[in-house]
Amino acid sequence: MSDEIEIDLDDLKRRMEGAMNALKTEFGSLRTGRASASMLEPIMVEAYGQMTPINQVGTVNVPEPRMVTLNVWDKSMVGKVEKAIRESGLGINPQLNGTIIMLPIPELNEERRRDLTKVAAQYAEHARVAVRNLRRDGMDQIKKAKAAGMSEDEQKLWSEEIQELTNSYIGKVDKALENKQEEIMQV
Repeated sequence: MSDEIEIDLDDLKRRMEGAMNALKTEFGSLRTGRASASMLEPIMVEAYGQMTPINQVGTVNVPEPRMVTLNVWDKSMVGKVEKAIRESGLGINPQLNGTIIMLPIPELNEERRRDLTKVAAQYAEHARVAVRNLRRDGMDQIKKAKAAGMSEDEQKLWSEEIQELTNSYIGKVDKALENKQEEIMQV
């Protein structure tokens, strides 16, 4: 292969990995029947004049499978944090105990579980679209390289490598979705 014309597969791979990590974060915020500290990650609370992630105003713990606790460091913030949790759409009713906010995780009914699997499928589709967009970026790099004199054989080789990379990440997204949907439907 010629030295001047190089397609940056490592960059594409890194960016596809970023799409997978974003998907994992979104999946983590989906409430299954089990308590997890990551379900609070998307919640922002107004602290000292600016929006702050909830895990930066207190310590999040999971003392038991159906309970998450948040120990708020600043007593004056407890009300704001409780309000942010109530308005987050998680469907959890916070209980106060001094500076500790307890979040009992209720059982999910069948209908709610189905809704959550649909949301998980939407998240997975967004990740697939992101991966496909990165594939297109890679193919655009090949077109530019073609204009710069890349041979037909090299173009074919790079196209196949990018397609393989894309297929592998689409497969990872599908597997992650399958696992998450199984976890959600587990009673």
